[in-house]
Amino acid sequence: MKKTNVRHKNSELTSILNTHFKGKLNLARVKLISHFVIALCKVQTVTFEKLANAFDTAADSGSSLRRIQRFIANYSLDADLIARLVFNLLPEQENLILSIDRTNWKFGQTNINIFMLGVVYDGVAFPLLFTMLHKRGNANSKERIDLVNRFIKLFGKDPIKCLVADREFVGQDWLAFLNLNKIQYYIRIRHNFKVFIPHKNKQVKVSHLFNRFKINQFAYYNKIVYINNELCYLSGCKLKSRNGKLDFLILISFNQPEKVQQNYAQRWQIEMCFKAMKSSGFDIENTHLKEILRIEKIILLVMIAFVWCYKIGIYLHHRKPIPIKNHGRKAKSLFKYGLNFLARYLLNSQNKADIEIYQFLSCT
Repeated sequence: MKKTNVRHKNSELTSILNTHFKGKLNLARVKLISHFVIALCKVQTVTFEKLANAFDTAADSGSSLRRIQRFIANYSLDADLIARLVFNLLPEQENLILSIDRTNWKFGQTNINIFMLGVVYDGVAFPLLFTMLHKRGNANSKERIDLVNRFIKLFGKDPIKCLVADREFVGQDWLAFLNLNKIQYYIRIRHNFKVFIPHKNKQVKVSHLFNRFKINQFAYYNKIVYINNELCYLSGCKLKSRNGKLDFLILISFNQPEKVQQNYAQRWQIEMCFKAMKSSGFDIENTHLKEILRIEKIILLVMIAFVWCYKIGIYLHHRKPIPIKNHGRKAKSLFKYGLNFLARYLLNSQNKADIEIYQFLSCT
């Protein structure tokens, strides 16, 4: 890729985003989004004042601040439009592992609770779709079903390999929806869940089915069972928790899984996505916004910056692999690799990049 001076007006990024949006956003809005995303990668925080100071424009920071505030307060940004942009930029668009989870924090008396669906890829999940929950606690079955149906409406069911989720994502209607749509899933359940065993015509606590195995000996229960009146398969093992107490990892699945552990292990990647959007990336918890719709717009803009950094990180890793530490994991995530590189070159007008920075957001 050719060299480029990356510190220039955001016309190239504006042009690329405008191509994605296909005229569905007016040019002034696209320019503002471009300024916002570039500034976000420089300052790595969603604090408006810092973002305004980082706008690469002839206007003073006060004017840039007012532009940001007006955009966040008044403009309606289509979440599906951003989701299509992210999906079009995925390194792979089939055999996708979808991971769902929540992240939440509290600002004053306001609970900010984000229920997200991400696409797993090499250590971090791409954030794709999310719902702002107007409450504390977990998403209910309807909210989960609605989020997956949004994915299917936008991208179809064929790209889905499976869905992975942690213990809070169970429920009769939810499992019935996944079974009915033949969406393979790997979901952890609590060890005290009651399961009905048809061939024995009795109900037992699920941990009893795995209690006879050794610690860390993963096993499959070879008969189909009922969980919340829905048929599924079981697999799991006994393990020791961090405090040394006995615990269980028990998973339910749509079919008898050959790679249940391997697939379920991808679930944690959405937590790495949250970490990247928060403390180790763009600091979304520092918005100081309370209005849910405004926070939603911030997250949509962060998603664009995230995919930009992630794709750069993937390219850099292929060119110069991230070192592996003694524990067997990368010294840094692909996202962080890309973010550090991008910020370094955006912040200094004298820096030259040996890659075409903006093309990582292009589908061509």
